[in-house]
Amino acid sequence: MTGAKVTTELTQPTAASAAPETPRPRLSVIVPLYNEQESIRPLYAAIVQALGDIGCTFEMVFVDDGSRDDTAEIARQIARFDSRLRLVKFRRNYGQTPAMAAGIEHARGEILVTMDGDLQNDPADIKHLLEQIEAGYDIVVGWRHNRQDKLVTRKIPSRIANVLIGKVTGVPIRDNGCSLKAFRAELIKSIPLYSEMHRFIPAMASIAGPRVAQIRVRHHARRYGQSKYGLSRIYKVLLDLMVIKTVTTFASRPLRWFALLSVPLFLGAFGLLSHTFITLLTDRGQLSLPLAGTGIIFLASGTILLCSGALAELIYSRGDIRDNEFFRLTQTIQRHRGDVAKARPTQPVTTLS
Repeated sequence: MTGAKVTTELTQPTAASAAPETPRPRLSVIVPLYNEQESIRPLYAAIVQALGDIGCTFEMVFVDDGSRDDTAEIARQIARFDSRLRLVKFRRNYGQTPAMAAGIEHARGEILVTMDGDLQNDPADIKHLLEQIEAGYDIVVGWRHNRQDKLVTRKIPSRIANVLIGKVTGVPIRDNGCSLKAFRAELIKSIPLYSEMHRFIPAMASIAGPRVAQIRVRHHARRYGQSKYGLSRIYKVLLDLMVIKTVTTFASRPLRWFALLSVPLFLGAFGLLSHTFITLLTDRGQLSLPLAGTGIIFLASGTILLCSGALAELIYSRGDIRDNEFFRLTQTIQRHRGDVAKARPTQPVTTLS
């Protein structure tokens, strides 16, 4: 995250600040936090215990999303005696996606794991995510198969949204709302996140052709505090879904998208203006100014859309984002005899029990 709206505070022990930068850890666990003062200590202990059993080097990046309680202070106290914990603090609340994006930006690990800070995700499942990353997958998505949430306000809307998202994006994820996910750092750091986009990371990454797996993970009932989400987020998800569909389908062909949008306008303009000209030529009636004006407006709007598409094509052709750049992010190069490089082929989403 960059810009004036996000102010970060990286908290590490005083002695470590004067020492040389530590080697890059294998794993970074990113946890957005908002008013989770009761959860943060048991969450920290659970993560340390779970990752200690794995045996790889790791760090924790806690992102305080403008909490109004003692969440940031407790995290700061923990960071004073454990250099593996880094605190990123926002001046005010911006939402889960900006917090997650800030954590991803500051994470240094080769593999990034995101999870909620309310203890509903189980850190013990991280090892199962890592197993799939080690097996060759680029993104591993958690699936809360026994979700401990309210039926009407959380579970039913989520099921409907997951089906809709899968149909629209073509990426059949069972549980897009589950924050427990694992990514290869070189992939996730190149995906822009804003609004509610953290739910659509697999769909956004589909441009790069990654290997995506989804596995069952445990889900616990909330022990402390209250849920930060409700039915009010539905319209944001729907709007973001439209953006995702546009980006993933027409990112490299913007002119085609604008041309499709302009077709109804040109058809309407052709019909209305034809009626106007026929009326003038045959002199069978008086000129209808409303119809003629509407036809001119449709024609101008269609022309503006086409010009916008041409401008988008120019921006894309001159910009830094390319399809081959996305594909490069999920490419594993293996050197063989003769120094021949082979890329790992991509596969669709795989569901694992």
